Amino acid sequence: MCQHSSPCPTADSADREAAQLVAHHPEQGWSLLCNGVLLFEDTGELLPDGQIIAPHRPLGIEHVMTAA
Repeated sequence: MCQHSSPCPTADSADREAAQLVAHHPEQGWSLLCNGVLLFEDTGELLPDGQIIAPHRPLGIEHVMTAA
């Protein structure tokens, strides 16, 4: 599917999110990568074979709120 001179990661590789954007629709909350992966703004993914990858936002210390 990818036509780049150095091919992007395939949809079944661990670094599939590193593929280049083909279409970006932030108003709808999704992007299409050149490897056929639909990447959603909540970090969920839909792979070309129909497999669903659940959202996987990192929870670093900078994202944690504490009560004053």
